[in-house]
Amino acid sequence: MSGSAPVTRETFDSVMLPVYAPATFVPVKGQGSRVWDQQGNEFIDFSGGIAVTALGHCHPALVAALKTQGEAIWHTSNLFTNEPALRLAKKLIDATFAERVFFANSGAEANEAAFKLARRYAIQRHSPYKTKIIAFHNAFHGRTLFTVSVGGQPKYSDGFGPKPADIIHVPFNDLAAVKAVIDDHTCAVVLEPVQGEGGITAVDADFLRGVRELCDKHQALLVFDEVQSGMGRTGTLFTYMQYGITPDILTSAKALGGGFPISAMLTTNEIASVMEPGVHGTTYGGNPLACAVAEAAFDVINTSAVLSGVQQRHQYIVSRLEEINHQYHAFSEVRGLGLLIGAQLQPKYQGKARDFLAASVEQGLMVLNAGPDVIRFAPSLVITSEELESGMAKFEKAVKVIVEAQG
Repeated sequence: MSGSAPVTRETFDSVMLPVYAPATFVPVKGQGSRVWDQQGNEFIDFSGGIAVTALGHCHPALVAALKTQGEAIWHTSNLFTNEPALRLAKKLIDATFAERVFFANSGAEANEAAFKLARRYAIQRHSPYKTKIIAFHNAFHGRTLFTVSVGGQPKYSDGFGPKPADIIHVPFNDLAAVKAVIDDHTCAVVLEPVQGEGGITAVDADFLRGVRELCDKHQALLVFDEVQSGMGRTGTLFTYMQYGITPDILTSAKALGGGFPISAMLTTNEIASVMEPGVHGTTYGGNPLACAVAEAAFDVINTSAVLSGVQQRHQYIVSRLEEINHQYHAFSEVRGLGLLIGAQLQPKYQGKARDFLAASVEQGLMVLNAGPDVIRFAPSLVITSEELESGMAKFEKAVKVIVEAQG
C-alpha cells in the first residue's frame, strides 16, 4: 500500500503472536503452482497451502467469482440467507449423501459443529449419558479446546487447563481397540479417512467397515473429518466414496474455498432435526464472498477431468520418490492417497523433516511435513506436468544435500 512502511519476514517476529515459525521468505504473488517472494525468487508449490489451494494460485474461475460477487453483496449475517450459500449447499447435497449443510469458516469450526451435533443428537434421541466420543491417536481435528481434545495429539492439547470430558483415544486402524471401548454410552466415532497431520496414514477398508457396523450396533454416529482429504484431494470428491462406507456427518474445509476461508458440515435430515434456531451459529458462516468462490471451486474440482488427473499425478510423484529413494535411501515408506502423499523418513533421519523442508526452499520448492518424520506432498490438483517435473527435480537436489551432509 502506498505510504505504508515496508514489511519483511523480520516484521513477523515483532508483531505476530509467536505460535508459528514461518519460512524465511515472504510469498507475495502466485500463479498456478508457482510462487514468487519479495525479492522475485520463484518457487514451485508442492504445499498447496496445506491442501487448501487445490486449483493453484489465482485460478481464473475463482478470481472471476470473487470479482463478480465483490461487486454484488459481501455480507448479510445469519439473520438473512444469500444466493451463493444456497447454490453451494444444493451442489454439495446433490453430490453426496447429505441432506443438510451448515457453513462456517474453518475446519475447526466445522468439526466443533459436528461434535456438538453428535452429542445433541444422542442426548435428545437416546440418553443424557450418551456423550462418549471415540477418536484416534495421531488424529487432528482443529485447535478449539473441544476439537483439539478430540484430536489424539497431546502436544497440541496439553497446557490449556481442563479438557472437555468423555473423549477416548485408541490406536488408528485397530478394530479390537474400538470394540474394547465402544458401548451404548458412545455418541460418535470420529476419524479422518487419511490422517493428515498424523503422518498421512489412510484408513484400512476392513477397519472402516467394522467401525461402521459397531456404530450401527451401538446407535452411535460415524463422523468423517474430510477437512484435508476432501474436495478431490484423493481422487474422488470425498474420500468416503472410495470405501463404500457412508458417514452420518462429514466435515469439509481447506480446499472447499480454494484458498478463501470457508468450511461445511454435512449431515442427514434426521440428524439435523435435533437442531433449532439459536442452538448453534456463526457470524461469518455462509458468507456470500466465500460461498461464491467455493461454488466456483466446486464446479471445477467435481469434474471427471480433474478427479481422474489426481491419480495420474499421484503415480508420477510416487514413482519419482521411489527413484530418488533408490539412490539416496532417505525414506522407509511412501504412502497416501491421491495428492496427499507422505514419505516416511528412515530412522537415521528421524526428527529431521524440517531440515528437508529448509533444503527444499533453498532449491526453490515449497513442501510440507506431517510431524517430525514425514515429508508431505499436497500440490494443486491441476498442477502441470512441467511444474511437477521441475518440483521433483528440486526435491531430489534437496534430498541429496541432506543425505550428503548427514554422511
